[in-house]
Amino acid sequence: MAEKGAAASGGGGAALKDQGNEFFKAGNHLKAAALYTQAIKLEPNNPTLYSNRAAAFLHLVKLSKALADAEMTITLKPQWEKGYFRKGCILEAMERYDDAVAAFQVASQYNPQSVEISKKIKRLTQLAREKKRAEEVENIRSNINMGKFLEPLKPEFSAKFGAEELWQDIFSFLVDIMESAIKAWHETGKVDPRVNFLLDKLKTQTDKYAPVVNIDKAFESPDTHSSCFTFLRQYAEESFARASCLIAPKDIISYPQVWKGQGSRKWKLGHSDGFFVQFESPVLRKLWFIPSSTEKGRTLCRNPEDLDISAHEVLPRLFKEPGSNVR
Repeated sequence: MAEKGAAASGGGGAALKDQGNEFFKAGNHLKAAALYTQAIKLEPNNPTLYSNRAAAFLHLVKLSKALADAEMTITLKPQWEKGYFRKGCILEAMERYDDAVAAFQVASQYNPQSVEISKKIKRLTQLAREKKRAEEVENIRSNINMGKFLEPLKPEFSAKFGAEELWQDIFSFLVDIMESAIKAWHETGKVDPRVNFLLDKLKTQTDKYAPVVNIDKAFESPDTHSSCFTFLRQYAEESFARASCLIAPKDIISYPQVWKGQGSRKWKLGHSDGFFVQFESPVLRKLWFIPSSTEKGRTLCRNPEDLDISAHEVLPRLFKEPGSNVR
């Protein structure tokens, strides 16, 4: 609220200030600010007038002007807690919580018995933490870098695939698919179950074979799972695909159906929501689970968890191993 303050040094602004206070109490902050402005013209060194006008500007959401008046209050009377209190309230409205806490802490030095200031410091310290974490979450969501995460796999890709151009193409393919899936999950909270194929630019009949095959029906029953796998293995061979990358949300996976034997008992990731990424090629197979959670009202994918593909494969091997005649 507006301060009554001490009697103005020149006396001319006191009546205007009192009128301004009445309008402030009545909720007419615009009229109050105008009267405080008239009073300031008569008494430009009166800190109470700037403090009161800062409060009026705060109610009018004229935050830059309010902050300037709070700073002037402090300049004119640096040991008066009210200037720092006003500044803290304005910075709070600006959502500059760390700065607001700092201002309230100075106010507390000059008025250590104030319960109101103590409550402000406690609440805004928590808000500052929450805001910082919310910013961190947004930063994680908007800066997806699977290339960096998968960097340790580059030597293995190089050793398995040989030619630099080939292994780099396959590595980039995996990175792109994982990043696209994470972005889709962040935006919608879901991914479509599908298998992405890295097709051969020279051999693949692109009018006959698409780079993406939807597998949304694959997990409805053991029969659909088996027939889907059979189709995909044939598709991989006939399309001359170099590699594939399966994306499947966890909620469509039936553990006993897909993970025969020990798979479900070896699952260590609890009930986390998320999706699977299964990389397939003739010489290398990898499997990850990307867990998801909701934080600060935003869906957030965590770092991929490396899984034992022999225990948790979502689909059996799609590509024939080199030297194998088994289809």
